Amino acid sequence: MDRLYEIMFIVNPNLADEEVDKLIAQFETTVTSTHGEAQKVEKLGKRRLAYRVGRFWEGNYVLFTVKGGGDTVKELERRLKVTDAVLKYLTVRVDEDLKRLEKMKTKRAARAARKPARHAPPPASPPAPAAAPEPAPEVSPPEPGTPASS
Repeated sequence: MDRLYEIMFIVNPNLADEEVDKLIAQFETTVTSTHGEAQKVEKLGKRRLAYRVGRFWEGNYVLFTVKGGGDTVKELERRLKVTDAVLKYLTVRVDEDLKRLEKMKTKRAARAARKPARHAPPPASPPAPAAAPEPAPEVSPPEPGTPASS
């Protein structure tokens, strides 16, 4: 039975992009050789780690979305474990979550269809144009020789 998995792994930050691409290609061939399918490969780039892993504070993150059986995931995890360039990895099965999400969407749509449509409030009238500011009264300077008023 084919299931959907997301595999996130962190690669040594000192590797060049070409080496990271070569590593990803090796993992893709591992997946296809075990009768799986690499649906999506997403390079998330270099990011800071939450804590030091080995002697690294940064790592290149890669997200694989794989469709396959348990043998596919088991072999891919074994290869991730023995590859020196991979610092950490995590595999999560997401097909159950997607089924649950789809079920909730259909329930929500059915509930929305049962409820009578709410009437939208009438459109607001256009705002009144702002009045032009009144000019300030002109104050003439005091004439010479007269005392200034306070």
